[in-house]
Amino acid sequence: MTTKAKVITISSLVAILVLAGFIFFRFFFVFGEGVKAGELNFVVYKGYVFKTYEGRLIQAGFKSGSKSTATIESNEFNFSITDPKIAEELMRRSGETVQLHYKEYLGTLPWRGKQKYVVDRIEKQEEI
Repeated sequence: MTTKAKVITISSLVAILVLAGFIFFRFFFVFGEGVKAGELNFVVYKGYVFKTYEGRLIQAGFKSGSKSTATIESNEFNFSITDPKIAEELMRRSGETVQLHYKEYLGTLPWRGKQKYVVDRIEKQEEI
């Protein structure tokens, strides 16, 4: 093996390892985990090629303005769901207050959903 062939082989291996590391950290590394609580607005099953479960949680709260005024403000938490059992349970719970455990990824994959937040379990449900 010539020196030129060795350099090309080593450079190719390094480039492949760097690309594999980038793909792993961008799409498969769990950047953060947490729990969000709020009123479940909706869960839908949609998509053209990759059908995924997408949902929205409404988090109500107060926003303090000046010293004498406070306004009600809501935040939306958009998420994807990969497990059909969890999605079906949440579809039945639409409009209820739930606590959802999620994982945050740095990038999205078409078969995992549109959002970088992926719900992996239901922590707590308020009984009616």
